[in-house]
This record gives sequence, structure tokens and C-alpha cells, in this order.
Amino acid sequence: MEYLSIQIAFMEAAYVKSELHKGISTIEFFHPQSNSLPGKILDQLAQAIHGAGNDKYTKVIILKSAGEKAFCAGASFDELIAIQNKEQGLEFFSGFAKVINAMRICPKFIIGRIHGKCVGGGVGLAAAVDYAIAKEGAEIKLSELAVGIGPFVVGPAVERKIGSSAFSQLSIDASLWRNADWARRKGLYAELHPDTTGMDESISRLAETLMHSSPEAMAELKKVFWQGTDHWDKLLLERAAISGRLVLSDFTKDAIAVFKKK
Repeated sequence: MEYLSIQIAFMEAAYVKSELHKGISTIEFFHPQSNSLPGKILDQLAQAIHGAGNDKYTKVIILKSAGEKAFCAGASFDELIAIQNKEQGLEFFSGFAKVINAMRICPKFIIGRIHGKCVGGGVGLAAAVDYAIAKEGAEIKLSELAVGIGPFVVGPAVERKIGSSAFSQLSIDASLWRNADWARRKGLYAELHPDTTGMDESISRLAETLMHSSPEAMAELKKVFWQGTDHWDKLLLERAAISGRLVLSDFTKDAIAVFKKK
């Protein structure tokens, strides 16, 4: 009962909120467990991105998370360990597919504010934004293989941004953190700043510039950037089914239990 009460409290504290100011829509998400992503937050993120993308007053979108530590710890371990069948597994991992596809088809440029570490699905978010601006300490890790799954759903977005070789390195050595400069050199981050002030000033500068750019030109340019990904609606759901099946293994259940004890 105590565990259930804690989980309810976490979900009550978690949120996704959107704010529009002078043509700039800022979408912020938060979860007490290092900004991890349970299904409810994934659904709300996808809805917020669709909403901002369809809003005629929005010229550019900023995606950020709250707090000063991790940008995003990826999938919620509490929900992963609660999955009991392939259908539930598919439903959960489809949440990541919906968010990435929402970012992909959004006609507005999305700037990512990457202020801290990214794990698993968090790396996927950083890869799916159109322009990621980070600060020192925003290390990355694709930890999925370490718990018996694999970065199947976020993989296409990550590989598209950093290339097959770097993606395979991240996927295979699932316990090794890569520093923010590695991520910048591989193309995940467009910019890397030494502190929060520099990061936020650059985000404001770029958002202000894009706010005064042609919406039609930006929408057409985004289509060019994402050319060749039309099949992702089907592909990412197929990948979600793979993860949804693998998460049921004893290996994964045991590995997650170990991680939760740390």
C-alpha cells in the first residue's frame, strides 16, 4: 500500500504544460524520478506537440524539462516492471513512438533545451528535436540493452541524427556514459554551452530569430529535413512490439529490479 501511495504521489506531481508567448510555445515536462517518462506523460507530450504544431499563433516550439539535474531518464521503470503481457508492452512503448512521430510531422521547428543527462528515451527526445542546445554535463547513454530490451523505438531518430556507427556504439556499450562534447561532435547537439545562462541565451536568440522567419518556408524546410521517414508511423509501432515482447523476459524483470535498488 505504501508503494502504491508513493506512485500515486509521483503521478500527481508529474506534469506536462504548454505556454505560448509572442509566437513561442514552450512545452515543459516533469517527473519526480529524474524526469522519467510513464505512459501518461508520453501521451500528454504527444498531445502538447500536436497542439502547438496546429496552433496558428505558434511560430516555433521549445521542448524542455524541469529541474536542474537530468533532462530525461527515459522509460519509467515502475511501469516497465508492471507490464504483464505483450499487449500492455506494445501500448507502453507505443507512447514513445507517438511522441517521436508527433515531433517528426510537426510543421514547426522544435528547439530542445538539454540541460542535463539523457538516458534511453531521453536520448530519443534529444534526437527528435530539430535543433538541440545543451550545456556541459548533458551526458548520454542508451541503457536499454543492459536491461534486456534495446533502443528499438528511439533508434531510428537517434541513428538519423548521429549516424549508424555512433548509434551502434551507444546501443552496444549500454553502460557507458558519453559526454556532452561526444554528443555534440556526433551531431546530436547543435550547440554546447558551459553553463545554463549561455544555453538559455542561445535558445532565446534562436527562438526570436525563427519567430520572425517565414512559417511556410520553415514548414517546407522541415519536410526536407525529415524526408524519407514517412514509414515511421508503421516502423516505430513494429519496434514498440519488439520492446513490448522483450520486456516480459525474466532477464528484464531481474535487471530492472536491480536498477531500482540502486
